[in-house]
Amino acid sequence: MEQISILKELIDCGEVDKAIEQITLLLENSSPGCEKDTLYYLRGNAFRKKGDWKGALDNYQYAIDLNPDSPAAEARKMVIEILNFYHKDMYNQ
Repeated sequence: MEQISILKELIDCGEVDKAIEQITLLLENSSPGCEKDTLYYLRGNAFRKKGDWKGALDNYQYAIDLNPDSPAAEARKMVIEILNFYHKDMYNQ
């Protein structure tokens, strides 16, 4: 899907707020069968790049709920490992 490539490029270029906005619109207006798990995964990546760990974890979990084989499963595990290493108090907020 060409739109997915555009969204990935926005995230890679640091335009994460724009990517989040576009992904949110796509999710709100999506038709059945669209790649919602991929969109949630990408939105999780955008939140992660912003340093919004909760937003990243939430979106990765949405993607995993839709597709347990999503790359979001590995990304979520990675974020948890990072938080456990660097931000032990993060879970207490």
